[in-house]
Amino acid sequence: MSVIYMLISISIAVALLFFFLFIMAVRKGQYDDSHTPAVRMLFEDELVDEKTENTIKEEKLTE
Repeated sequence: MSVIYMLISISIAVALLFFFLFIMAVRKGQYDDSHTPAVRMLFEDELVDEKTENTIKEEKLTE
């Protein structure tokens, strides 16, 4: 029975260690996304809604 208590205490200590290391990594910016802004211009643009398309067509007709 004492082995179970020892294993539980060790597992809690390891879990707290990993949690502490995770919080430190987040604070230091380890998980900041530095790749996506660099390749954002390579992605296709989002679809334009119909109101914007109609406005552009009307502007071209009035010119």
